[in-house]
Amino acid sequence: MTGKVEEFEELRPLLFSIAYRILGSVSEAEDAVQETWLRYDGSATRPTSPKAFLSTTVTRLSIDVLRSARVRREEYVGPWFPEPLLDDPYQDPARSAELADSVSMAALLLLERLSPLERAVFLLREVFGFGFAEVAEAVGRSEAACRQLLVRARRHMEAGRPRYAADRLERQELANRFFDALRGGDVAGLQQLLAADVQLVGDGGGKAPQLARTVVGAENVSRLLGTSFPLLLGVGVTCATQELNGQPGAVFRDRDGKVLYVMVLDVLDGRIQTVRGVINPDKLGHLGPVADAWAVDREVKQARRRSR
Repeated sequence: MTGKVEEFEELRPLLFSIAYRILGSVSEAEDAVQETWLRYDGSATRPTSPKAFLSTTVTRLSIDVLRSARVRREEYVGPWFPEPLLDDPYQDPARSAELADSVSMAALLLLERLSPLERAVFLLREVFGFGFAEVAEAVGRSEAACRQLLVRARRHMEAGRPRYAADRLERQELANRFFDALRGGDVAGLQQLLAADVQLVGDGGGKAPQLARTVVGAENVSRLLGTSFPLLLGVGVTCATQELNGQPGAVFRDRDGKVLYVMVLDVLDGRIQTVRGVINPDKLGHLGPVADAWAVDREVKQARRRSR
């Protein structure tokens, strides 16, 4: 007979993937998964379906956390982004497209438009392929109510969803050119890769210096990026390209290898549509030791003064 530990560990990737998509937070998703294990381990009876029991538990825990998190996000300083995810631990070949699309920064931000219940129903049904009976059990609503929640959720998602037509190789090739131009301070080269109405948006949460909250337009964005990042590289910051949330991006580290900044690119029609940066230290700790962004900023300013 398979033990509880083995049953749980087999399903852990699925549980984390559900929780992360509901919460947009790696740390909160990990906490929800851990609490799910404690409740499973502490239950006196063995459920007929461990998957159903564990999925229901992690979904309900995540909904409760999201309800309180939404209040905090309304008070958040500047734009709010999900915590960047390096790898999605759950893989299902039959649903690979849904899983990949749903973990992108753009999709997770669209999910913020939904109520916690709509979000959970949409994810369980559309992304993970749960039947309506399973979805209803997980969120504690009738199947009819879940169908209505799904209709509303689909309407919100379709209204705002961009169509990312570029395949992975095309996106990565464009990203490689972008980061090469960024490292070299090639403003003209950057501008050629950006959509005319590109947006550069940063999430610092008021806890770290940042280039700007939002900059719009290829000329403005290319000039800011092309003049700022060579200064960072000049004080020992490194830029390692890395897929994040299923999208091309990069992790920037200080000279000691500590995580300073994460950048993620949205690519559409052969151009970069959005450049998202996360520098809030609270959102980077799961990637490794976090750099002192204020100290790096001071060093950059000193280097700039010396070069004048």
